[in-house]
Amino acid sequence: MDAFEFVRTHALALPLLTKFALAMAILVGVPALSRRMGLPSVVALLLSGVVLGPHVLDVVGDKRPLFDFAAELGKLLLMFFAGLEINLALFRRVQQKAITFGLITTSLPLLLGTLVGLQFGYGVVTAIVLGSLLASHTLIAIPIMTKIGADRLEPFTVTVGATVLSDTLSLVVFAMCVSTFERGFSLAGLTRQVIEIAAFIPLLLFGVSRAARYFLKKVEDDEQAYFVVMLCVMACAVALTQVVQLPGIVGAFLAGLAMNAAVHEKPAKDKLHFFANSLFIPIFFIVTGFLIDPIVFVRSLIDHFSLAAGVVAALVVGKGIAAAIAARLYGYARAAKMTVWSLTLPQVAATLAATLVGYDTFNPAGQRLIDRELLDVVFVLILVTATLGPIMTQRYAPKMLPGPAPPGA
Repeated sequence: MDAFEFVRTHALALPLLTKFALAMAILVGVPALSRRMGLPSVVALLLSGVVLGPHVLDVVGDKRPLFDFAAELGKLLLMFFAGLEINLALFRRVQQKAITFGLITTSLPLLLGTLVGLQFGYGVVTAIVLGSLLASHTLIAIPIMTKIGADRLEPFTVTVGATVLSDTLSLVVFAMCVSTFERGFSLAGLTRQVIEIAAFIPLLLFGVSRAARYFLKKVEDDEQAYFVVMLCVMACAVALTQVVQLPGIVGAFLAGLAMNAAVHEKPAKDKLHFFANSLFIPIFFIVTGFLIDPIVFVRSLIDHFSLAAGVVAALVVGKGIAAAIAARLYGYARAAKMTVWSLTLPQVAATLAATLVGYDTFNPAGQRLIDRELLDVVFVLILVTATLGPIMTQRYAPKMLPGPAPPGA
């Protein structure tokens, strides 16, 4: 038995509490180390999952119900907070500009991503799914904007507002594709689904919003109960979306939007945010890393380099053209245009969550909606954009500020 197999065998045999302690050490140490290295924490956690996963050290094994449940909850909480943390007040302040830019920055990558999928031989539904993955974006560079004081400027506000529309539309398109792929295409079925979604989303947004406001008002003096009710509302929204055959991540996102105003600046929201970001969401990233086989990943990237390059190019070009159009329409300077572009590049939260749902979605013939090659390409997209976006933001955002750039910018 060589040294590597010896380590793998003993790693798998570690006591459960030892594995738990190792996981907690990773949750604390890896993000801190990634910050010192200038690497996005999500990328570092994914890489940690690769090392711990079945293709390298195999610490957790094939049967890991606790880790899988924690990861599933983390995925839902990730989407829940994507809706919960959107600043609706900022959206309303520049609503018309945000809606216009939101439509542009959603439709262009959606179109280009779909064309790339079709060019590389994927079916229409899978190609549209690929486009929908590129349509959304994750504002992981917000801390950079806040630190230098650029979060009060209009280009940032418009971009944040556009995120509401971009994430919502991309998830709706994705949900329709999932249902069509699972049940097969029919005009009557598609029409029925469009009607269901058109009726369900307002019902969930306004119905859950009213119900959540009522129940949260009842327990607003009991922080623990408030905390539990927030989780309960999210779980109910996820269950409701599954009744109409929509992915649970759509329900979690819409639940966050519905509860946005009701829980604004409530201590229980901050505690749930801390709870989710300290434990469940990082575990989701780590468990996602379990899917990556380094050898297969590298081989797939080499064999399908043109596909990976095409997908990354479709995103970069689509988001870049959208930012340029917005800059022309609203009279933004080059620094603002580049900053808006950089903010809309990272593909993390909705992209990763939707990709894993697509990978686990099968049609009646047993084919995956997102195959292994496309899954690996999306991982490449996440790694590239989660690194490139913040670097560009760090470079261009300070130039939007009047006067000299702040120290350390």
